Amino acid sequence: MNQESLSQCLNESEMPTELKELFEAIEELPAEHKARLKPLADNILAASKRRRKILSLVQDALSQLRLDMKYLVFDLEATRRERDDFQRQLKD
Repeated sequence: MNQESLSQCLNESEMPTELKELFEAIEELPAEHKARLKPLADNILAASKRRRKILSLVQDALSQLRLDMKYLVFDLEATRRERDDFQRQLKD
């Protein structure tokens, strides 16, 4: 990750504070240690973004499932009311 992309990542509000601190600490290290740790930190950042994206997708799916369940319950209640009305009509 170059200096430009690092500062872009550091400015992102979605980046966890701990990762920002990690990147800042890595920047302060000597070049030999920085070269060794930067790829590892980049992998951690990528994994964090992936997890965040997956969590967002799961939350969206759960929201859609809740909405679908509400529609199904409404439809079931309407179907039961219709059935009960038809049964009453048959008795009369």
